Amino acid sequence: MPIITRRRLLATLTGAAAAIGVPSIWMSYMKTYDGPVSDHFDGLHFFDPDGSPPKSLGEVLRWQFGGRRQRAVWPEWAPSPYADTPPPRVDGDRVRFCFVGHASWLIQTGGLNILVDPVWSMRASPFGFAGPVRHNDPGIAFEKLPRIDVVLVSHGHYDHLDVATLSRLTATSAPRVITPLGNDVTMRASDAAIKAEAFDWHQRVELGSGLAATLVPTRHWSARGLFDRNKALWASFVLETPAGKLYIVCDSGYGDGRHFRRVADAHGPLRLAILPIGAYEPRWFMRDQHMNPEDAVKALADCGAAQALAHHHGTFQLTDEAIDAPAIALGEALDAAKVPREKFMTLKPGQVFEI
Repeated sequence: MPIITRRRLLATLTGAAAAIGVPSIWMSYMKTYDGPVSDHFDGLHFFDPDGSPPKSLGEVLRWQFGGRRQRAVWPEWAPSPYADTPPPRVDGDRVRFCFVGHASWLIQTGGLNILVDPVWSMRASPFGFAGPVRHNDPGIAFEKLPRIDVVLVSHGHYDHLDVATLSRLTATSAPRVITPLGNDVTMRASDAAIKAEAFDWHQRVELGSGLAATLVPTRHWSARGLFDRNKALWASFVLETPAGKLYIVCDSGYGDGRHFRRVADAHGPLRLAILPIGAYEPRWFMRDQHMNPEDAVKALADCGAAQALAHHHGTFQLTDEAIDAPAIALGEALDAAKVPREKFMTLKPGQVFEI
């Protein structure tokens, strides 16, 4: 078994905090959500009645330092051949998607510009010197972004909620930031100017121009500090657009698929789903919180979307699979399920897809 040095332990916990929400030691006494008890909030912690609790610190150490770990080596830099310069607006019933990288997207439709889980920082981490680092540039240079109207932030893990990026966006565009309960506390604690609006599962938010977002349950969890595990909520989004409904799943395990089937029942038909396919190895550790490509293909069938785009891979090495493993495995899973590969596409940062 490898020797666990203090430096390696700090790097491990920092990376895990960013990747899977294992608490970072330095953020011990954060302000957290305070609200009424519900069927998924006990007065102190949020929970998913159909989910699974997060892994323990002991299980993290077993994964990180166990003698049988097989962690693929990513290339130090894996540049994308694409770099997008988006138009100022996209009007009418067209929807333009640009994959920024990891779980970050620019969605333009109905005259609105919407960012999803924007991360332009070099690290998905509370520290500038440790934690997961980018392996490619964002698909849109920050200075080439159009004016942003709305930001959707799914939950508080560092690879999804990047307060440095939110502060930059606030300074340039002052967008509305729509997020699940409690994450607004995190944002305003860092920058009081961030226009954060927090909502519960199943709440529908009018965005303007005929667009709306509904927060829906997803099989995940949240934490940023030592004592805030599940003290902020996590969610996926159903985005109503002139072209139809989009299902945006930023982070989720599969479970038995009921979360996806319920969205189909409540919000279908869905024009397009954005589904995560990466950060899934080892399966004994990641299964309950991250889908692998085979799970994602089942999730597509369950939600019934006409088209899917893949994300949550290829930018930050959060887990043990190779940088190209998710895209390769997705193609194999689609073939095995007899689903045309063009129905579930994998883009590179800066690549654009339109409907």
